[in-house]
Amino acid sequence: MNNIDLIDSYLEEIFPFPKCELNYNKDYELLIAVMLSARTTDKRVNVVTKNLWSKYKSLNDIKNANINDLINIVKELGFVKKAYYLKEIATILVDEYNSSMPYDRKILESLPGVGRKTVNVVFSELGYEDNIAVDTHVFRVSKRLGLINKNDNVLTTEKKLRKKFKKETWNKRHLQLVLFGRYKCKSISPLCDGCKLKEICKFEVKNDKR
Repeated sequence: MNNIDLIDSYLEEIFPFPKCELNYNKDYELLIAVMLSARTTDKRVNVVTKNLWSKYKSLNDIKNANINDLINIVKELGFVKKAYYLKEIATILVDEYNSSMPYDRKILESLPGVGRKTVNVVFSELGYEDNIAVDTHVFRVSKRLGLINKNDNVLTTEKKLRKKFKKETWNKRHLQLVLFGRYKCKSISPLCDGCKLKEICKFEVKNDKR
């Protein structure tokens, strides 16, 4: 069994039915939630968006919201500027796209606070496009499992992962790698005991040489 087959098999074993952990009911809510999730946890975002969606029922409500009210809701994520991104995104979607989210990568990536990774996550989750989005968990796991070189950037990582995994598995592998990095192969104190990928893991090999 080669390394990719081993990774495929183990991810299927431990996360057979992976799901996005961000809560949303509408496509634009997912877009906003992913934008808000940068440099914080999904759990914290879910707390914030629960308050956000209950107070503002539509994009138009967010567009017309007082910025200080949005700041008070979003500030616990640690980045006040996200409140401004939120209001700007809502304003653009209302004024230019009839209060709906356009399924156009170029347009979405031009929105404040939205980049390639965010669009990859959104399109993958909505089943609009097969994608492997590279967040901090996927990036870390990819390095440890030798899927990329230690000096590779995020875009190079995405391209390499697309080549290594079958396209029809991209959406699922993305979620599995996220969950694996979040709950197993953690940044600090990874749960190496019992992991079936220890033999190919660079982190484990490094520790063995100490």
